[in-house]
Amino acid sequence: MKLQYLATLSAVVARGNLTAAAEQVNLTRSAVSLQMKQLEAWFGQPLFDRSGRNVKPTAFAREVVRTVDRSMAELEALRRHTDSAPAGRVRLGITDSAQTTLLPLAFTDLLRRAPKVELHIERGSTPLLLDALKAGRIDVAVLIRPPTGGSRRLLWTELLDEEMVLVVPRSLRPAPPAQILREQPWIRFDRELVAGRMAAQYVEKRVPHCHALVEIAGIDAIVALVGAGVGVSVLPRLRPEHLQAHAVREIALGPDAPIRRMAMVRRKADGDHRLLDLVESAFQEAAGKLRNGAGRAW
Repeated sequence: MKLQYLATLSAVVARGNLTAAAEQVNLTRSAVSLQMKQLEAWFGQPLFDRSGRNVKPTAFAREVVRTVDRSMAELEALRRHTDSAPAGRVRLGITDSAQTTLLPLAFTDLLRRAPKVELHIERGSTPLLLDALKAGRIDVAVLIRPPTGGSRRLLWTELLDEEMVLVVPRSLRPAPPAQILREQPWIRFDRELVAGRMAAQYVEKRVPHCHALVEIAGIDAIVALVGAGVGVSVLPRLRPEHLQAHAVREIALGPDAPIRRMAMVRRKADGDHRLLDLVESAFQEAAGKLRNGAGRAW
């Protein structure tokens, strides 16, 4: 009998049915049903009354859940009240965009709360980081969540939403974004990147068959080209240093603007991991500061 089966039973009793419990524990309904049958075989008695139209937990099932919940609470209290400071190595994968926005704030917070935690940082694009995470080469990643939502086999924590904008030379006369894209050379953000694909889809939907002058992966290089008057580009909202160093400005794309969603992701097998919990908490705190304007990075 596996301990996670007891957690699933707790979810079934709390949510009232198998379907809702399956959503809570990220399993299929059939997998939840199988776990319940295996628990019944292990306990040697039924956990549910199946005589009516709705399956109801038995008094014994509720007693099991009370015992499990009480035990888990006591174990969690022991884990959180240990006198020793958390220590160990965490292999963190991170995209370039998160390195310059979230990482400085999160790293500072982590050093204050857990100075013995050692971060080993690996840069990479979202697809490469996801591959490294699934292969076990890194423990956790901060990246751009694919618009389709990302694999449900992983644990996702939303961090920050960044609206994309049209970046144009500061001297360009005002005009609607679609008109500017028709009249000005388009510098395309690399489509190998999640944000690049989102930007390209936006442009191609509003200006079909729009020809790209060049395709570049680095935001710094694109902003420099736009500032030099070479063209325009759809990018995530710029950082202050971009706006200060180059003769560019941003034009809002309106309610249909693509949204780049920064998220933290880890393996479900590592769902209860104290060091990863600390790192995740530090990045959530950093994201909150950026949303509220404290330490704003763009």
